[in-house]
Parts: sequence; C-alpha cells; structure tokens
Amino acid sequence: MNPFSSGTRLSDMIRAIRASKTAAEERAVVRKECAAIRASINENDQDYRHRDLAKLMFIHMLGYPTHFGQMECLKLIASPGFPEKRIGYLGLMLLLDERQEVLMLVTNSLKQDMNHTNQYIVGLALCALGNICSAEMARDLAPEVERLLQFRDPNIRKKAALCAIRIIRKVPDLSENFTNPAAALLKEKHHGVLITGVHLCTEICTVSPEALEYFRKKCTEGLVKTLKDIANSPYSPEYDVAGITDPFLHIRLLRLLRVLGQGDAEASDCMNDILAQVASKTESNKNAGNAILYECVQTIMSIEENGGLRVLAINILGKFLSNRDNNIRYVALNMLMRSLTVDSQAVQRHRATILECVKDSDASIQKRALELIYNLVNENNVKPLAKELIEYLEVSEQDFKEDLTAKICSIVEKFAPEKIWYIDQMLKVLSEAGNYVKEDVWHALIVVITNASDLHGYSVRALYRALQASSEQETLVRVAIWCIGEYADLLVNNTGMLDLEDPITVTESDAVDIVEATIKHHTSDVTTKAMALIALLKISSRFPSCSERVKSIIGQNKGSFVLELQQRSLEFSSVIQKHQNIRSSLVERMPVLDEATFSGRRAGSLPASVSTSGKSSIGIPNGVVKAAAPLVDLLDLSSDDTPAPTSSSVNFLQDLLGGDLTQPSAQPGTMQPSNAGADILLDLLSIGSPAPVQNGSGSTNGDLLSVQHNNAPIASIDTLSSMSPTAPSSMMDLLDGFGPTPPPKSVTTEDKAPAYPSIVAFESNSLKIEFNFTKQPENLQSTDIVATFTNLTPNVYTDFLFQAAVPKYLQLHLDPASSNSLPANGNIKQTMRVTNSQRGKKPIVMRMRLGYKIDGKDVLEEGQINNFPREL
Repeated sequence: MNPFSSGTRLSDMIRAIRASKTAAEERAVVRKECAAIRASINENDQDYRHRDLAKLMFIHMLGYPTHFGQMECLKLIASPGFPEKRIGYLGLMLLLDERQEVLMLVTNSLKQDMNHTNQYIVGLALCALGNICSAEMARDLAPEVERLLQFRDPNIRKKAALCAIRIIRKVPDLSENFTNPAAALLKEKHHGVLITGVHLCTEICTVSPEALEYFRKKCTEGLVKTLKDIANSPYSPEYDVAGITDPFLHIRLLRLLRVLGQGDAEASDCMNDILAQVASKTESNKNAGNAILYECVQTIMSIEENGGLRVLAINILGKFLSNRDNNIRYVALNMLMRSLTVDSQAVQRHRATILECVKDSDASIQKRALELIYNLVNENNVKPLAKELIEYLEVSEQDFKEDLTAKICSIVEKFAPEKIWYIDQMLKVLSEAGNYVKEDVWHALIVVITNASDLHGYSVRALYRALQASSEQETLVRVAIWCIGEYADLLVNNTGMLDLEDPITVTESDAVDIVEATIKHHTSDVTTKAMALIALLKISSRFPSCSERVKSIIGQNKGSFVLELQQRSLEFSSVIQKHQNIRSSLVERMPVLDEATFSGRRAGSLPASVSTSGKSSIGIPNGVVKAAAPLVDLLDLSSDDTPAPTSSSVNFLQDLLGGDLTQPSAQPGTMQPSNAGADILLDLLSIGSPAPVQNGSGSTNGDLLSVQHNNAPIASIDTLSSMSPTAPSSMMDLLDGFGPTPPPKSVTTEDKAPAYPSIVAFESNSLKIEFNFTKQPENLQSTDIVATFTNLTPNVYTDFLFQAAVPKYLQLHLDPASSNSLPANGNIKQTMRVTNSQRGKKPIVMRMRLGYKIDGKDVLEEGQINNFPREL
C-alpha cells in the first residue's frame, strides 16, 4: 500500500493547495498528489480508492487533467456498498461526459442499480443518467425510467421525470413512451413531483404535435385548477417564498399553459380567468411576484386573442418600467417590443414612460428603450417624440449620441409631415450632433432642399445662422456651404422670406467671409474644403464684384500639399481669370435631384447592373449604374462566380460635382465609350438639352452626391479655353472644342447573326419573363437580350424593378425598362447585353430579383436562370 496515499487525506491536500503562495507551488503539490494517486491505482488499493477519487474530483475542479482516474469511477460504481457507489457516481458525473467512450461500460451498471432494492441507490443511478445520458444510453434505459415514473417513493418519481426530460431531448422519438406517465404526474400533490411532471409535459409538447393535442384535450382544465389552487392556497411554510406559495411551480404551470394555448382558441378561453386572476392578485413588491407576473404576461401575449387581458398584461409591463431594478425594466422593454406586433395601441399609452427610459443611465436600457420608441413612432406622434429626443440629444452622453442621432434622423425622414419641418429638425440634429450624422443622411437633406423650391431661401438663411453659431459640426458645415454656394443670391437678397423667420442682413462680403472661414478652419477636412472651393467659384459668378477676392482666396491653395485642393485651386483660378464667357454656364444652379430615385438607391430596392471591372454597382433608376457598395450578395452567388468586392479610399480627384477624373484600366471585353467624360461635363455645363444624357455604360448625369465611374477621362477645366459656348451640345472634344456628332451606325437585319431560340426565364402564377436573343457578327461574345415581362393577373404592378447578377466571367449591362408600371394582363420590355469572356467554355447563368407593388404592398420574387442556349 502506498504510504503517501494512505497518509494524505482530502482535507490535508486541500490545505496544502490553499497554502501555496504561487502557481508553481500549487502545481508542485498537485503533481505530487497525482503521482501518489497513480501509484495507488497501479497497486489496486481498494481501501483508499474512494479517497483517491475524491482528490481527483477536487484536482479536476482546479483545472488539471484527471483522465487517468476515470476507470476508478466505474470500479466504485460496481461496488456493492452505498458509500462507494455515491462517490463513484459523483466522479462519473464530474469527470466524464456523454462523449466519453468509457460510458459504454456504465450502461449495464446503471440498469442494475435502477432495479436495486435500495431506493437511494436507484436515486444515484437516475441522477447520473440525467446528467450524462447519451442517445445510445437513452434508448437502452428508457423502459427502466418509464417504469420508475410510477415508483412509490416521490423522490424517485421526481428524479425519473428529470431523467425522462434528458432522454426526450436526446431522442425525441421516445416522447410517445412518456406521454401517459407524464399526464399522470400532473395529478400529484407533492410539489417536487408536480413541478418536474409539468416540465416533462412541456418538453413532450415541444417535440410531439400529437402529444400537444392530447394534453390540450385531457389536461388543460386540470392544470387551470391546479394553478388556481396554488394561487389561492393559504400560507405554507414549506413552499413559501417572500409570501408567495411556490413561485417556481407557478412559473412552470404558466409556461405549460402558454404552450397549450398558443394557436388554440378553446384552450385559451379555458385559461383566461385564471390568468386574469394571477395578473391582478400577484404582489409586485417582491422579486418572486415580479417573476410570476412576467411569466403571466408572456402567456397572455402568446395565447389566442383576448383584448382585455392583453391590455392588462401591457399595463403590468408599463408598471415594470417604473421599477428601480434595471433587470426588471430591461425585460419589460423586451416584452413590450414583442407586444408591438400584437397590440401597438396599448403600448402607445406607455410612451412617456418608455421615453424616460431612453434617458436612463444604464446603456442597455437606453438602447432598448430607443429601439422601442423608434418602433412606436407614427405620423400622429412624430412631432412630440422627435422634439423630446432632440432635446435629450443635447445632454446625452457621447457614447449614446451615435445611436440616438441615427434613430432621430430615420424617424424624421420617414414620418416628416412637411418639408419645412423636416429641414428644421435635421438642422437641429446637425447643430447638436452633426459629426455623428452619416453621409447618406445629409445627402438626403440636400436632395430634399433642392426639391423644395419655395424653401431655398429659408433653408440657406437657417443654415447660415446655424453655421455662425456652430462651426465644429463637420456635416453641418458641408450642408451649409453647399447651400450657400447654390443659393447665395437668395441669402443676400432675402428672397422667399417666410412669416416665421426673423429678418437677417447678409452682404455679399459676409457670404464670402463665412466660406473663407471654413477653408481656413483647422478642423475642416479635405472634403469640406473642396466643397468650400466650389462654393466660392459659384459665388464669384453670382456676385461679380467679389470675383477678385474669391480669386485671391482660391489662389491661396495653389501650393497646397493636398493634391485635390491644389488641382481645384489651379483650375478654378483659370476659370475665373480666363473663361468668363462660360463661367456662368459652368456654375449655374444644380438641377432638381430626383427624390424617389435617391431614396430607392439608399434602400437598395432599385435594379442593379453587375460590372466585372473590379467594382460592384447598385442601380439608380431601372438599368442605370452608379458605383456603390459591393453587390456580391445580390442573389447569393457562390464565391467562385461572384465578382470580388474591392475597397477604395475616397477619390477626391472628381469633376466639379461628381465626374471621375481618373481613368480605370481597361479589361478585356469592357465597353469604353469615347464620349463618356464629355457627356458628364456637358451636363454640368447645362449646355443643350436639359434632359439627362445617358452614356454607353449606363450611367446617368447630374447626380450631385456621388462619383460617376466612367471609362473615359475628363480633362481639367484649363482645357476649356478653346470652347465656344454657342457650339452644338451633342458632342464635345475636351481638347479641340466642340464638333459635330457623328451619326450613329445603323444596324440592319443583315448585320445580325441568326436569331437564337427564345426561352421562358421565369414563370409564376402572376408573372412571366421571356428572353429573346440576338448577336452582332463582329462580337460573338456579346449577346443582346430583350426581356419581355408579362403580367398574368388583372392587377397593375407599380414600381416595377428588375435586378440581375452574373458570375465574374460575365459582364452585364442593363438598359432602362420601357416603363416602371406593368399594366394588367399587359407587358413591358427591357433590353440588356451580356458579354461572355468564356464563350464556348462556360454557359451564361444569371440570378434575378423582381420587385413591384400591388395596391401599395411590396412583392419580391427571386429565381435563377440556367436554361440559356449553350451556344451563347
């Protein structure tokens, strides 16, 4: 017998480990004890086996490996005495889990112990099985557990029910074996057995629809009676918790009633009275009572409709929001969020209390309450709620400002009753937290201002005042500078003065001063300074008397180390000095931007054209391409076939208001129209037709807020010296002036290759899409496709949008559809071109998405097209 093992007890080892002053000393003690335990195991020391296993369990809890002692557990379990079995089963549950192969050796011992005459040994076996049961053990021992559910001793029945829960989770098919025994447990008087029986029934109902129906018909009334008896029971010291009889059983019964009542009106009606009683009589000044009330609210909101009960439940949640405990308030906010879909009107009554939670010091409650308020906003309450949130924005913590600002901007934009109110609220947000406002938000504000022609003067004056008061908010500065550049004449002349405005006096020099201050401000970034230079160029045209001063200010950036500012300074100085004849046309007021188009692009709901030039694209109107975030996920294309997204830094070398000054490298098969840059500049100069010009790559002109990615370079403004403002506008050569537009090459039917058979690309009960194909003989890689969309219903489809995505070896170009409204039982057409760089090796495949509205409701359909002719 090992002398060290016999002389060291568990308490001595614990004392030695606790006396260790360093981790190294602790490891030394553990190594010494493990060596002694191994020696004892090797000598098969039966007298101290239980002591060794106890030591191993303590060492295991400290995080040290103890796998070498696992077999000792099995030896102790096989012992005839209760003390040895107890320590063996304890070691089994602690040192092993269901993934250990050693458990295969335990199944027979468990079965024998479940049939033992000693009920305490039976209880040990049930506890072990309930903790480490695997699927194989569950199948082998399920009959024994089912038999023990009817054992005479309540403790055994309780443990057998818990063990049955584990078995059902591992093997759901065995649930039918436990249905009848579980139903019998619901009639138990012993609370321990009853609570485990209710839990077992709940578990069976979640895995077996047949059992759920059985319990609904047979047990609902009995459960309601049991809950009523417990709720009305007198004081019982054995089960009392804070003056409430067995709150744990309360909660389990309510959960089972929730499962039974969900989706069943008859069962729900049966439990309405008791739920109302529990909700109204349970005390809420103790945590146990709050737990029961919260579970009762969940049950009420889950069962079939009863308006009065739901109002009562939501009022309970509103009362929770006034509780001092943060946990109670948080779960109440969570439940109110879920209740919005059920009874939003009842939740609205607690709007003021929820708004107070937004101002709470706890960050989790703040965010949850803000999300709930956001979902509560509608056209009727947007003004007071927005006012409260904006007022709190002034004093909110920095960490919370970003979320709060984003929600306020979204609320104001979504529910604004009128444009002047929208502009006022956004101006307040920009003044208080402009640095937290995202780009698409202030872009949208500019779009709204351009569309409100009667508010141009009001907007620029309000922004001028705000900029004078606060120049630290970068976003506010950008919007103000843009508006001053566009509407400086309205600012100086007080044009469009509204009754609610205070009079303001601004001279031409004042307008130049505030823009100059922005350029010289130390916190202004490159984008802001570049926008200020554009504003100065426009002011020089609006106010000729300030031209020399503007020229001087712009010239100060000719030596800037920032290439963007240097180039703008040089080119703008040249415009002011040499090109007086075209300056007014070059910097005239921006055209009105399409609000619906911009909103659709932000929502990502407009069609897209996939480019294979290394950049993804999002469609602006139907079939027009605008560079934006990657479209890899347009329709779940696999990574092998999807264009890889590229990230690029902000390119400041743009044309005055959106044209790309750089020329992307050409790729095989990429169409590069020679007059793309000219078309953009023509539009900026507003020469010729006011209609937007579309170039061959499908991009549209005149968009203020984003960069057009074209394949042709745009010359600097210095090259404008040779241009004549009276020349035709159909085509412009940036180096040689204007020239006549070459007539487009006519395409005859003889130029076309033989037609390919048409295909039905998509068909449903409501819509049919047919593709017709043609090819140009000189470019067999490209295929022209005419898509015909046929409405098969008597309804009119409005806002009709077609999106498509192709793998990276294909190029796709979409033209605008013939209409964005698909008439009843009618059709519209849309053309597209697909270039297959792997023609003959890989076929054309395409994923498409269709979006449209029927009576104001959005409809989305998706599909993959694989039946293109192989020869394409």
